Amino acid sequence: MRAKNEKSMKPTLLILAAGMGSRYGGLKQMDAFGPNGETIIDYSIYDAIQSGYGKVVFIIRDTFRENFMKYFTGRIGDRIELEFVNQDLHDLPADFSVPDGREKPWGTGHAVWVARNVVHEPFAVINADDFYGRSAIKQMGDFLMENVNDPGKYCTVSYYLKNTLSDHGTVNRGVCEVSTSGYLEAVTERTKIKRMDDGKIYYDADGDSPGELVEDTLVSMNMWGFQSSYFDKVEPLLTKFLEEKIGVQKSEFYIPEAIQQLMDNNDVTVRVLASKEHWFGVTYPDDKPFVQEQINKLIEQGIYPEKLWD
Repeated sequence: MRAKNEKSMKPTLLILAAGMGSRYGGLKQMDAFGPNGETIIDYSIYDAIQSGYGKVVFIIRDTFRENFMKYFTGRIGDRIELEFVNQDLHDLPADFSVPDGREKPWGTGHAVWVARNVVHEPFAVINADDFYGRSAIKQMGDFLMENVNDPGKYCTVSYYLKNTLSDHGTVNRGVCEVSTSGYLEAVTERTKIKRMDDGKIYYDADGDSPGELVEDTLVSMNMWGFQSSYFDKVEPLLTKFLEEKIGVQKSEFYIPEAIQQLMDNNDVTVRVLASKEHWFGVTYPDDKPFVQEQINKLIEQGIYPEKLWD
């Protein structure tokens, strides 16, 4: 069992940054979006520091570990504690070994699990290439610390669909099914979501007529809040996944699937925290100018300084 959390602890920000950016055409986690070369990650970390977080953990690949450490340690190593953890393909529960030919990482659920030796406090999980906004990061940190003594109380920050759409094409979103008391019941993946000329929002319905979604539908952007119990609770699920699918070359163990199993087993509850922030991220090279424009607007509004780390 892991050590019990104490009220004096500060939450940790865990950043999933092991992706290779194949559709983007490069390592988008390290690409410059701010006026002085700032990455999207820089803004997330800045928001975490402003919101009282005490540590940042990067989940990365060994191939770009050196570049990550040099960049972030040099810029912010004296401002907040940093940890760099490889999502090692061979870091698996006991008795499992990687099959011949396997190169693909084991998914986001595994990516979080590999941080088990450096995270002993409540923690927020975000993607490296997504911009979530300061109020969302603070909202999650506050919830986690308010419930630090309840190992089964998790949360997710969800966004209104209208604040996550793209002008450059369709998007896929996890639609949150929320109970009347504000707790997550399920996340249902909807694909090819787009606002049409008539102002309505539709998604692909597997060959049937398109389904319609309202603007204020709450969607998951892979922003999760966990107590440190996550690691002990998820390891049996990861073990079961490997028992069943370790031989499937492209199989992946995802966070939402793991959390759904924990909710179904009544092991955890997941509070849905609705955010009014505008989410934006990068998938394709054409997304970059829009993200730069949005960051510049936030600088003009005084939310961020022009030189973030001066």
